Amino acid sequence: MSIKVSSVSKFYKSQKALDSVSFSADKGQVIGFLGPNGAGKSTMMKILTGFIKPNAGEVFVDEIDVLQNPLEAQKIIGYLPEHNPLYEEMFVREYLQFQASIFKVDKSQVDDCIVQVGLTSEAHKKIHQLSKGYQQRVGIAAAILHNPKVLILDEPTTGLDPNQLEEIRAIIKELGKDKTVLFSTHIMQEVEAVC
Repeated sequence: MSIKVSSVSKFYKSQKALDSVSFSADKGQVIGFLGPNGAGKSTMMKILTGFIKPNAGEVFVDEIDVLQNPLEAQKIIGYLPEHNPLYEEMFVREYLQFQASIFKVDKSQVDDCIVQVGLTSEAHKKIHQLSKGYQQRVGIAAAILHNPKVLILDEPTTGLDPNQLEEIRAIIKELGKDKTVLFSTHIMQEVEAVC
């Protein structure tokens, strides 16, 4: 199993965000995490990535215990948070080269990721000049730079126009061919279209 979650619960003071959640996912699967806003989707994703700890339960990514070894797990996880944190004054290629240096990835990987997510025509622009759809592509490119086994995308299609939506869906499906992809949404059609 690429992802294995067993009986995970999370509380924020008296607010129960997750109540004994269990699921698993294998390589080559695109799994949709569906629920209304406030259902705990982002909380679960932050637990999977090791950014927050649950109150109870176990989380394994590629057999690594995320709660005991979050840094090891993060090496094989690509993560796009709901609010894509980009340095908007940087050029696309410059930003991705910066991210590559953080991951200690060869800079040639940047060009491969630019092509893979369809950013070739936009790579010379500053990020703030891009549409939301292209900014999402930059975030996805940054998430896959280190060739992670598991890709976690938190609401990657929110606010996109119909054309951008189709293009991002296609990218997610393609990435799901050789990675485990978990993406969250509150829209049933997204799950039907991508999973």
